[in-house]
Amino acid sequence: MRIVGGRCRGLRLAAPEGDRVRPTSDRAREAVFNILVHRYGPAGFPLIGARVLDLCAGTGAMGLEAWSRGAAHVTFVERDPAVARALDRNLAAAKIGDAARLLRADATRLPRADVPCSLVFLDPPYAAGIAAAALAAAADAEWLARAALAVVETAADDTPDWPAGFVLDDRRTYGRAAVSFLRRGA
Repeated sequence: MRIVGGRCRGLRLAAPEGDRVRPTSDRAREAVFNILVHRYGPAGFPLIGARVLDLCAGTGAMGLEAWSRGAAHVTFVERDPAVARALDRNLAAAKIGDAARLLRADATRLPRADVPCSLVFLDPPYAAGIAAAALAAAADAEWLARAALAVVETAADDTPDWPAGFVLDDRRTYGRAAVSFLRRGA
C-alpha cells in the first residue's frame, strides 16, 4: 500500500500485523481522488488548502493522500492503539509535521472541534455498522463545515440510512467496497 499521487507519491505505508485494518485499495483511492478533483473541484470542492477529517483512519491512507495532493491540514481519528502506532509511523514517514493531528478516540464519540473541516473520509470496519453514527457524531461535534463533502466506504451490500442533513450525491462500487459521496446541507 502506497500514496498514489502528489508530493508523497510512492510512499509505502505501514500497517499493523494481522487483520486490524482493511485499507482502501490503491485503485479505489486513486478513483476517489479523481472524482474529487474532476467532479467536485475546483469550483465545487477545492482540495488544495482543505481541512480534512479522516475518521476510523487506520493507516491514514486517505488523509495522507489528501495532504499529499494539497490539503492544508488533516485530523486523523483512530481508537485502536496498535493501529494508531502504525499511523504515527506513517505520519512521520510523510513528514507531515504540524499539518496533522492524531486523536485517539471513538469515531462515534468525538470531542468538540476547534475548526470545521470541508472534507471527511470515513472507513469504519464493515461489520461494525457505524458509518451513519460516526457521520452524525462528526456533525454534532462541529467537525464538518456547512457544505462539507463526506466520502464514506462501506461494504458493497451495505446501504446505511444516512443522518439528517446529508444527501447522497454519488455511489461507486469497487469489488466488495462501495464508496458514497455525500453533501452536508445539500
